[in-house]
Amino acid sequence: MLKTIKKIKLQIKGGLANPAPPIGPALGAAGVNIMDFCKQYNLSTQKSKGKLLPVIITIYNDKSFSFLIKEPPVSKQLLE
Repeated sequence: MLKTIKKIKLQIKGGLANPAPPIGPALGAAGVNIMDFCKQYNLSTQKSKGKLLPVIITIYNDKSFSFLIKEPPVSKQLLE
């Protein structure tokens, strides 16, 4: 059974995740494969490319992960 060991909250531009800070250090410290996360995130957010999206990344005891992408903050939507 998978056990949650950490949750990380970040705001990442859709379709533009890369291993640079803040993503790389946050996931690397938890032992997650950063490139796998970036590929999956970019595929999931192709339609929102360039929009700042809040994401909650859940890291499990076997170093696997899942993520939940939320709607952009209202303050950002109003500026568009």
